[in-house]
Amino acid sequence: MKLQVLQENLEKAVSITTRFASTKAQLPILGNILLSAKKNKIFISSTNLEISASVQIGAKVEKEGEISIPAKVITDLVSNLPKETINLESEKEQLKVSTTGFSSTILGIDPTDFPKVPNTLNNKNTIVFSKKEISDSLNKVIFATSVDETRPILTGALFILDKDSLSLVATDGFRLSKKVIPLKDSKSEKKTVVIPKGVLGEINRGIFEADEILFDLEENEKQIIFGIEDTVLTSRLLEGEYPDFEKIIPKESNIKITLDKEEFLRAVKLASIFARESANVVKIKILKDLIKVSAESSAAGSQETKVDAKVDKGNTEEFEIAFNYRYIEDFLYSVVGEEIKMEFLNSTSAGVFRDTGDSNYLHLIMPVKI
Repeated sequence: MKLQVLQENLEKAVSITTRFASTKAQLPILGNILLSAKKNKIFISSTNLEISASVQIGAKVEKEGEISIPAKVITDLVSNLPKETINLESEKEQLKVSTTGFSSTILGIDPTDFPKVPNTLNNKNTIVFSKKEISDSLNKVIFATSVDETRPILTGALFILDKDSLSLVATDGFRLSKKVIPLKDSKSEKKTVVIPKGVLGEINRGIFEADEILFDLEENEKQIIFGIEDTVLTSRLLEGEYPDFEKIIPKESNIKITLDKEEFLRAVKLASIFARESANVVKIKILKDLIKVSAESSAAGSQETKVDAKVDKGNTEEFEIAFNYRYIEDFLYSVVGEEIKMEFLNSTSAGVFRDTGDSNYLHLIMPVKI
């Protein structure tokens, strides 16, 4: 392999792929990245066997070939080189790196042992989303995934692809988020997959710079591919049966409340000061035209905040329900509208929380016994 490439392009590519090289793997090659020179491009790839990344950049290729080299070494080296043309030349299992006044030799590993990493999408199954749309949707779902590794299926988000929509669902057993993205002119067959939280977080952190992101759901291949023109991210899918979440969503309610998001958030934050000493429990008491948010602690004391609200409680007289305040805060931080809606059947059934600014977003929180 022999080529010339611009420092800024190579630095960007290796900084992305190095994030997915494994630092703790028993297989040394997983701590490497793979450089593959083909025609007028160089492909830089890495994998930790759960998430794989491939970035392609333009280069002047004199001789095609490939080599596997330590990810951290090449990343640290390239980031400290001047912004000019870098010469790369491989010989057996060594990579020579040179530029004006500098030369280096990096020891590599036989590239034939490097796992296969996809670097293109299958155009037959590709769906296109705007980056803002998918990022906003993930913000409403990811926080509800579980951190309990004893139930791996709940550590990811459920993606249900239909002809006219993509539904994103996440639950940790105490709360549930569902966000529906309408689709236009989708020719995809219905598919249901569970995607690990890690790769969704990478998308949300802005690994793709383009305005649109392409999704390739490879259900039979047990993987999903995300990409733009020059960057492809591949993740394994989680295996197992996802809970039937539709059964959890209440079909009716006796009490409906509409209130200002910021006022409610302020009340919950005030209550949290005392709730931290009492298992994070805050109580919500529903009155005629307001709610009372309260918390108490034997060590810290107590408090109560009144929040004006539009209340429809039918024939229900006095009603009180309690929640973990952290779950309420997480939901409120994901809301884009100025008001939220809460719906309750009774004090033991899941509370339904809605964003008035997004009719395709639904959140459930299980109450705490009081």
